[in-house]
Amino acid sequence: MLITLPPDYRPTDDEEFMNAQQLAYFRQKLLRWRQDLLREAGDTLASLSAGGITEADLTDRASVETDRALELRTRDRARKLISKIDQAIERIENGTYGYCEETGEPIGLRRLEARPIATLSIEAQERHERMERVHRDD
Repeated sequence: MLITLPPDYRPTDDEEFMNAQQLAYFRQKLLRWRQDLLREAGDTLASLSAGGITEADLTDRASVETDRALELRTRDRARKLISKIDQAIERIENGTYGYCEETGEPIGLRRLEARPIATLSIEAQERHERMERVHRDD
């Protein structure tokens, strides 16, 4: 079922949670985000394959190599993010998007608006982070 959203549509708490319009809104948001990341990755690949390091000065060469290493780390992060976006789109398809993986409660529209790949409610995320801190201190 294809839903056409008005250009100014924003999900609100007045609507039924994760109704067809909200799901379509978040699907579009995730797909646009994914497309932007893929375009940036293509740009990076083009710039990295454009040529070797031609700087004669060792300092300049080191600077270029550092910049390339940083760009590659950024691309790796983007690759992982694309995977999370794909998982979120899959959750939309199977009807679990917007609900906390731990509690089954709604995650909340404001949190999903800020982080559309969120899988935990704010409370569950805070619990998770507290547990990580406790175990990390050991």
